[in-house]
Amino acid sequence: MSSAVAVLRGFGSVFALLFGLQFISMGAMEMSGPFWPIQIKALSPSDSVFGLAGIGVYICPMLGVSLTSAFWGRMGDRYGNRLMMVRALAGLAITQLLVAFAEDVWTVLALRFLQGACAGYIAPAQAYGVEVTGGRDRAGLFAWLQVATNVGSLGGAFLGGLILDALPFAAVNLTAGVICALCAAVAWASLPVPPQRSGGAGPAKATMVSRAHSIGISVPGLLALMGLLLTSRMVLQVPFSLYMSEVYGAQHWITGLSYGLLALGFVVGAPVWARIFERRAPSFVLGWSVLIAAGCLAVTGLAGSTRVIGVFAALYFAWGALLGGTTPVLLSLVSAATRSDRQGSVLGLAQTCQQGASVVGIIAGVVVTQRFGLDVAFPLVASLYGLSFLLALGLWIKSRQSLDKGELS
Repeated sequence: MSSAVAVLRGFGSVFALLFGLQFISMGAMEMSGPFWPIQIKALSPSDSVFGLAGIGVYICPMLGVSLTSAFWGRMGDRYGNRLMMVRALAGLAITQLLVAFAEDVWTVLALRFLQGACAGYIAPAQAYGVEVTGGRDRAGLFAWLQVATNVGSLGGAFLGGLILDALPFAAVNLTAGVICALCAAVAWASLPVPPQRSGGAGPAKATMVSRAHSIGISVPGLLALMGLLLTSRMVLQVPFSLYMSEVYGAQHWITGLSYGLLALGFVVGAPVWARIFERRAPSFVLGWSVLIAAGCLAVTGLAGSTRVIGVFAALYFAWGALLGGTTPVLLSLVSAATRSDRQGSVLGLAQTCQQGASVVGIIAGVVVTQRFGLDVAFPLVASLYGLSFLLALGLWIKSRQSLDKGELS
């Protein structure tokens, strides 16, 4: 806790507000997350519709985000990332309020897609954070914003459950919509407009980008690695509860606790990885990415083979801790290799890649487990991490070769 306070103080009061907005708004959006199957089941006229809509209610927002994030990123570069944050929060508020009154599954799916298309909050928040901190300690910045997202998600799901125990499902969405509207108002009133960079800042930034490319940073390669790692992670999103029930005969609270350990591991691990990578060369970070991918391969392989639920839970926590060294760190490299006037565009593109990869992972997990059974879930995850390991290894070797050439020249 003291380290979190120290980090917030180090970044400044604006980042503390940004952290709070991320925590509260993401928590509000996750209030309904675990409970959508209940609502979809109640609204579905048949089991086949329920099967389709039960997956679509999670995929539709991701598709909306993936199709529009790059566009909103360009708008952020042109009109300001602060404005894009307010727009996204307002879009979330409006669509949550509308979803509360939806009375059929197709309207819910359409509104969930629209919600994703209007949202795209995280990418401008990251770009805005880079602006207000001057690009200082990007790995730490992105790691703590991801921590806010994960902790908010856990708290939001718990609060949503409390509301659902006492009130109808619509109350959950109405509450989330009001919270997002308040966050939009606070962001508009409290977040300062970043000062315009002087013309003299351009050459310095250009030098940074030039140096980044000279040591072999491949932004497309980093985006591909980040996407593959996310695909691996999302394979178990839908079949996890079924796996726990079939393999371990676990009660629902044990399933929920085990699932939450992944997020808890991320929350614990992300700040640690950020400190390890602070002010380190990209080749050092990529070298560790190779080891992290190998660690994820080993952990998920073991998790799929054990039948001791305590060992499984410990491995799930370790997996989350390893994941803390993936997305935030790779995003920081992408950001560092990008000009200051294109942060919104590139981080929006990164968000598009992340959401697209998540959709692929979810679909792959559902299709493969339905076709071949739940026993293949973890082997599939481990295989995808094997591909991630090879890609990370290739990027690291390329960065080392480019660094050696630069030193010789």
